Amino acid sequence: MGSTLRRLGPIGQPLEVPAAYEGLELGSRAPRSRPYVVANMVAALDGRATVRGRSSGLSSAEDQVLFGTLRSQVDAVMVGTATLRIERYGPLVRAPEARARRRQAGLSERPPCVILSRTLELPLEIPLFQDAGSDVVVITPSTRELAPCPARVEVIRLAVSDFGPAAALRRLREQRQLRSVLCEGGPRLLGTLIADDVLDELFLTLSPLLVGGSGPTIVTAAELSGGRRLELVSALHHEAGLFLRYRVLR
Repeated sequence: MGSTLRRLGPIGQPLEVPAAYEGLELGSRAPRSRPYVVANMVAALDGRATVRGRSSGLSSAEDQVLFGTLRSQVDAVMVGTATLRIERYGPLVRAPEARARRRQAGLSERPPCVILSRTLELPLEIPLFQDAGSDVVVITPSTRELAPCPARVEVIRLAVSDFGPAAALRRLREQRQLRSVLCEGGPRLLGTLIADDVLDELFLTLSPLLVGGSGPTIVTAAELSGGRRLELVSALHHEAGLFLRYRVLR
């Protein structure tokens, strides 16, 4: 008997956009030694992760709502330094209603922004660092001192030989008791999470665009031996856009 295909839609009852990613209880899935790690990325149909250097050109209003819904449920957000600089990150979770939801869930009103930096050369001029309410955790092997800025910044230093996502996540669990982390990119950071085998889920928005060019895909990494296999958890669509949730198989 040959294989069969299952049609995904249009079936089932429509969901209000936030409800699609609400109540995930990601922290309850955390292993003992580190937080549960999910990534949220957007890509064009030809695989490109940016338009003119930025991901915002691929995002839709619905994608932004789901993006915010994920942010509202995690202990911390992890972002690469290049993404911070290019997207000019500002304070995380600004809306009062989102902060209230986090309080009700037993989370801090604003999730800390976690940054892995080998050199400690950070874009301190961006709004994230210029906001006194921002909580930033920088993990680095560098012995340099960080220049003062209005944000609250904690620097966690690792040995050069230990530096990487796996050791950083262990330290975040030990020192901050974090149980869930959302990676928002970029492609290089996501690649290191996959290479270290610490990515647990991928939320991927497929934008109905063909971008072309030589821009990055969602993962920039050396070729992974044997690849990484994922299972589909859910697939939703709005108009021509797809919202996919995958879990990494181990």
